[in-house]
Amino acid sequence: MFTSHGPSPLLDRLRQNVEGPVRFDPLTRGLYATDASMYQIEPLGVVLPRTLDDIEATMAVAREEGAPVLPRGAGTSQCGQTVGRALVVDTSRHLDRVLEVDRRARTAWVEPGVVLDRLNRRLSPTGLFFPVDVATASRATIGGMAGNNSGGARSVRYGIMADNVLAIEAVLADGRVAVFGPDDRSPGSGSHAASPVPGDVMETVHRIAAREADELERRIPAVLRHVAGYNLHRLRRPGASPAELLVGSEGTLAFFRRIKLRLARRPARRVLGICSFPSLPDALGAVRHIVALDPHAVELLDHTLTGLARENPVYRATADTLLPRAAHPVLLVEFAGDDGRALSRRLARLDDVVRGTGRGRTVARAEDPAAREAIWAVRRAALNIVMSGPGHRRPVSIVEDCAVPLPALAEFAAEVEEIFARHGTSSSWYAHASVGCLHVRPSLDVKDPSDIAALRAIAEEVHAAVRRLAGSHSGEHGDGILRSEFIAPMLGPRLARAFREVKDAFDPRGMMNPGKIVGAPRMDDRELFRYGPRYPRALALPTVTDWAESRGMAHAVEACNNNGACRAMDPGVMCPSYRVTREERDTTRGRANALRLAMTGQLGGEGLAGDEVAEALELCVSCKACRRECPAGVDMARMKAEVLHLRSRRHGVPLRERLFAFLPRLAPVASRLPWLLNLRNRSGALARLGERTLGIAAAARLPEWHRRPWRCGELPHLPTGQTVATDDRTDVPTNMSRDSGIRGSTAPSGPPVVLFVDTFTRYFDPAVARAARDVFLRLGYEPTVPATLGKRGRPLCCGRTWISAGFLDRARAELRHTLAALAPLARQGLPILGLEPSCLLTLRDEALHLCPGDDARPVARHALLADEFLAGARSGDAPTAAPPATATGHRTPQPGHADPRAPHPPTDAPGPATHIHGHCHQKAAGTATATADALASLAGVTATSIESSCCGMAGAFGYTAKHRHTSLAMGELGLFPALRAAAPEDTVVANGFSCRAQIHAGTGRRARHFVEVLAERLRG
Repeated sequence: MFTSHGPSPLLDRLRQNVEGPVRFDPLTRGLYATDASMYQIEPLGVVLPRTLDDIEATMAVAREEGAPVLPRGAGTSQCGQTVGRALVVDTSRHLDRVLEVDRRARTAWVEPGVVLDRLNRRLSPTGLFFPVDVATASRATIGGMAGNNSGGARSVRYGIMADNVLAIEAVLADGRVAVFGPDDRSPGSGSHAASPVPGDVMETVHRIAAREADELERRIPAVLRHVAGYNLHRLRRPGASPAELLVGSEGTLAFFRRIKLRLARRPARRVLGICSFPSLPDALGAVRHIVALDPHAVELLDHTLTGLARENPVYRATADTLLPRAAHPVLLVEFAGDDGRALSRRLARLDDVVRGTGRGRTVARAEDPAAREAIWAVRRAALNIVMSGPGHRRPVSIVEDCAVPLPALAEFAAEVEEIFARHGTSSSWYAHASVGCLHVRPSLDVKDPSDIAALRAIAEEVHAAVRRLAGSHSGEHGDGILRSEFIAPMLGPRLARAFREVKDAFDPRGMMNPGKIVGAPRMDDRELFRYGPRYPRALALPTVTDWAESRGMAHAVEACNNNGACRAMDPGVMCPSYRVTREERDTTRGRANALRLAMTGQLGGEGLAGDEVAEALELCVSCKACRRECPAGVDMARMKAEVLHLRSRRHGVPLRERLFAFLPRLAPVASRLPWLLNLRNRSGALARLGERTLGIAAAARLPEWHRRPWRCGELPHLPTGQTVATDDRTDVPTNMSRDSGIRGSTAPSGPPVVLFVDTFTRYFDPAVARAARDVFLRLGYEPTVPATLGKRGRPLCCGRTWISAGFLDRARAELRHTLAALAPLARQGLPILGLEPSCLLTLRDEALHLCPGDDARPVARHALLADEFLAGARSGDAPTAAPPATATGHRTPQPGHADPRAPHPPTDAPGPATHIHGHCHQKAAGTATATADALASLAGVTATSIESSCCGMAGAFGYTAKHRHTSLAMGELGLFPALRAAAPEDTVVANGFSCRAQIHAGTGRRARHFVEVLAERLRG
């Protein structure tokens, strides 16, 4: 259990001497107890150094207090390198600068916490890049990559980290700061000047390497991908840099302060050959012939992985369109260069070589950059895709980094498959075929003692096969806890003792990351497992929503594999609060770990209803990005609603949250006094009073109550208890009036559509609903509303505000009534069209879990956002709409009538541009492109989508004094700068009511709903 530490000399002295945050609280220690491996070890505490001097100060205090130190980056290590009973020092939050780039020399000095993708974005204008391209590039730090001696997909061309790190400035255990490299200079300055490599240490190391020269020659495998132990063998090469010894040392020898990298020129073009084979042995047997063509990469995806990719909503389209439909393994072969014709010839040569290896082989070309990048995205996500498979058994990291000579690849795979079958398990294969390093993980239940016994047996048997085939048992992810104990059996006791001598030369007191490479525990010591001997085998949590498809909420929480995709800082959606705070607790991974620890009692206190969990969830804005972007499918928004519900039953709900939650019930009364309620925005005194009493930021402008809200009488009612019969001549329902009662409208001639007007549109922005009405009428549809308007005449509501506040019982009651009104219409095939993404999509998501049954399913199938319907969207994530349609999704016009929905060709005439900010829930549902599609096809408007994360308003989140700064900072991640760069006359489209409010708050610009823009264009 992660209990609170009382006052201690270590904690007190660190806070006195270190500028960055120092945290010894249970939640922080719990979050840093795990990485992407299967291990969990409670650290002493966590330091987040703000400056390089903080590293030296931390090391000094730890040395004097006798505390071990563990350097850490993104915490994505597969073998347990970044967990241990030590003081964890996380460099990823602050120490992430690119210090110096020498374009002529093609070198760069960086701090250890800089993320690979960020580094390469910084290098992009120079035409250079750092070529060790690991799959976790969106979050992997250079310090962590150097510590683990990472490789990546293109190592066949560029080598591994040891080939690309020129120098390292490091702090030794005794406090000395030295530069290990061909020069003794590093950029920047600190309180301690760096000195050359300490002679006493390196002389000892060189003496050990010379003494063991014969053993190194005999024992070190002759494969590119060998990263086990310390790199003594590399020091035997002429001109070797002392930095090569530190690379791969996993933080056990010294703490990296600055790292000098060798850069490469970025090729102008890349092309990809997608080679399909009848079987895995056929694919692996062809690798050595393909490598002879001098490719930049040859990556394997087996049929299991491509099948799982088709089941993942993020990668489904790519797998369906660009990968073979049959269940065949695939080799992705990349060529790069500046001459496009030469690259095409190399693809043709690849086709000849692949087809020449046997029958049933095919090669498809991906020369378009977008297609190529889409396929590489699948490859980069391979680990997470494989980990997302169903069942209690999950792929476990044991032998996934073995590297064997290319001629032995097929033999190795066959032997491993036989070992797995003997132990009653199976696996998927992927990774770096070009260098003989294939990732393979047996599926095991690490809560099951019998599977844990198989875990060790599999490791020993596979390692024996690797030795027989002259390969390396550690080809990429290093040693850590998982593989350190196998160094002696693999490389021999003499080299194992030599590695101990190296460790003692650098760190005689064992201060640096103990238990890795030397002195390691058994890899199957269950006391070190995340799911240890006291972890409950099965755990039933009290939940309101239906978690049957995940086999319970506890299993859904455990689906997080800690690989850290949620730490990405690119323009994607996940995770907006982490991108602002850079705090581990604000990642989806951090929140999932907090829930796991709490639900199993490891955080003590009140479990899921405790303050630690509330702290971890506080900045989750329920954007649902993780539902789509997390490869493991961790739906934190849904989990948060369950936790808030549980917490509210024990602690109650603050008045502010209750007011926001009950807005749909308060609105009918409040809307009668708009002039009174709107006074708050005009009176500084009232705004300040609201901040003091309710915590609503005085600087925030609340939505204005409209003087003429939308009334259901503005559209005809479609009775829900009747069958919609149509007149064959006109395709108009016979039980509907032809007179819509709408000023200026004509008799409709098209099928009915049900307009679901949400609370926010109804009372605050009714112009959107009226624009939607006009659009549908002009396009020949008959917009209607359900005849049943709710209890006591109250309009129907999706329950979104109650869900956001954790009132799940009330949300369910509201949804049941709404579904009862809409289900009869949905069963008749009528599309139910919404304007507010968060509300309409509740009918497709939460309704299925809160109200599973016969009403929710048909409504979910026919619930569409207006832009989806008008664009004719028919993606796998979207329900089907009902009206008779042509191939483009639009009804065929009646003879003799012009079709106002005929596509308008985009115009190239100069004029104001249109920019679209997609709502988070639309992005999570995979429907974000529908807005641009509808504007283009119906109005000839060519719109560009802004690369942005959550706008930051997130319902009531951005209105609170406590969160307003974070809210606006989310907008500054991409949305606000893009809009400030746009011309003043440009049109800004945002379909979310909160998004439009946030855009005005952050930029002063007025954003419009797409139906307003469309209505204006159609009128014009």
